[in-house]
This record gives sequence, structure tokens and C-alpha cells, in this order.
Amino acid sequence: MIDGPKRRRIVLAITGASGAPIAVRLLQIMRRDPNVEVHLTISPSGAAVLQQEMGLKLNLRAINLNELLGCVAAWASEPAPQFDPIDSDGDDRLHYHQHDDYMTPIASGSFLTDAMVLCPCSGSTLSGVARSAASNLIQRAAEVHLKEHRKLVLVPRETPMSVLQIENMHRLAAAGAVILPAMPGWYHDVQRLEDLVDFVVARIMDQIGLDNGLIQRWKDA
Repeated sequence: MIDGPKRRRIVLAITGASGAPIAVRLLQIMRRDPNVEVHLTISPSGAAVLQQEMGLKLNLRAINLNELLGCVAAWASEPAPQFDPIDSDGDDRLHYHQHDDYMTPIASGSFLTDAMVLCPCSGSTLSGVARSAASNLIQRAAEVHLKEHRKLVLVPRETPMSVLQIENMHRLAAAGAVILPAMPGWYHDVQRLEDLVDFVVARIMDQIGLDNGLIQRWKDA
């Protein structure tokens, strides 16, 4: 019997910065790949932004992952991708972890992962990780990825940025993290708002080593 491709295990944390549509789209695209296993965690501020920007009200203590996977912004021109329904705790390819549960696997370096993405990444989360002063599971998991020298991608979306925020980003970049601001390009034949979201999602997926055909790349034939 020939084994199939090894699954990529990705941690996705949604925090309280603007940019919830990017996080949801990233989760939806990763869900389409049968060889990707996602470990999801959401901060209370992240849930508040999801409600404000996506119209999605989540109970983080009894989360409905099907609602999250099926969510689209009011301005979207296409429906969400179709998925097989999953139960509230996820399945073997999507696992949900409470933001304050330090006993969950992603809090430990012994739990092997391929990468972690903080999308969007709030200023307070950026600061907590940069100072190695974890106040929740999200910041602890990010610290784990740094100390284990695994790929850590932070997606801030704030402008302008203060000197302190820039210093935090510099400190994290020096420690090995990838700072990937939610700054879409405009050279890939933009037709819809979704194209700008997909640009950022494609860049994130490039960094964590996942194939995607979301955008036309520069000088693609």
C-alpha cells in the first residue's frame, strides 16, 4: 500500500485587527486542500471584528465552524465554497482551540506543526509576541513557533504605524518571523474586491508552502 502525501499542519490565529475577510478566505482555501490540517484559534477581539466586517456572530465557547467556513462579506460577488458539514469540534482536518486554553496541543513545542499564521495580527498581539509575554494561547503558540524555528507569518493591517509597532515588527523579523502586511497589489488584473483579498491570501500561502492559483503572477505566460 502506497501512503498518500503527508498533511501540512498549519495553525491559524484570528485576532482583533481589521482584515477578517482575509482570514476567512485563507481558512476556506486551506479547507479545500485534503492535505492540509488546520488548527484554528480566535481571540474575543477577533470574533468582534468578524461580526463587524463579515456580519458573523460567533460563540467562541460553542463555535459553529460551518458558519465560519460558509461566511462571505456583504460585498462579495460569489458565494462561499461548498464544504461537507463538520461538527462543532471540527474533524481530522480542522481543529478549534479556545484562545485561553493553555493545555491544548498547539501550546507545546512537542506538537509538530509546519507553520503558524496570525491573520489579521493586532497591535497588541504583535507586542505580546515581540516581548515574549504571552497573555493567551495565540501569543503562546506564536512564541512556540519562534523558539522551535518554525515558520511564523504575521499579517498586520493598520496604518499609519507607530515607531513602537515598527520596532516590534523589526524585533520579530530578526527572530525569524515573516512580517506580511495586508497590502494588496494592483497588477494582477483586479476586477473585484475579492481579487485584492486573494492577493494577500496567495502571498500568505506562498510563505507557508501551500500551492494556490488565486492570482495571476507577475509575467506569468
